[in-house]
Amino acid sequence: MTVTKARLASAIQKRLGFSRKKSSFLLDSLLEIIKENLESGHDILISRFGKFTVKAVNRNRNRDCVDSDVFNRMVTFRCSPVLREKLNGNKKN
Repeated sequence: MTVTKARLASAIQKRLGFSRKKSSFLLDSLLEIIKENLESGHDILISRFGKFTVKAVNRNRNRDCVDSDVFNRMVTFRCSPVLREKLNGNKKN
């Protein structure tokens, strides 16, 4: 099942008791703040969830191109150990 913005807004509405409009506004505001920070090149760290990092990747690394100093930026995600343990189950004996 894919989680959409509508489902996230609905979950916020049910858990916090906000109206649908306020829940959607809250989610849109949060996502906009995250996008603005990533566009600025800042990392986003959400405790017990993970870290979003902006990295520069050589756009022409697989092409024979003269201009090798051209970079694209991409976002990577690294899962926190807490979330990873929940996803994989507690395998420690």
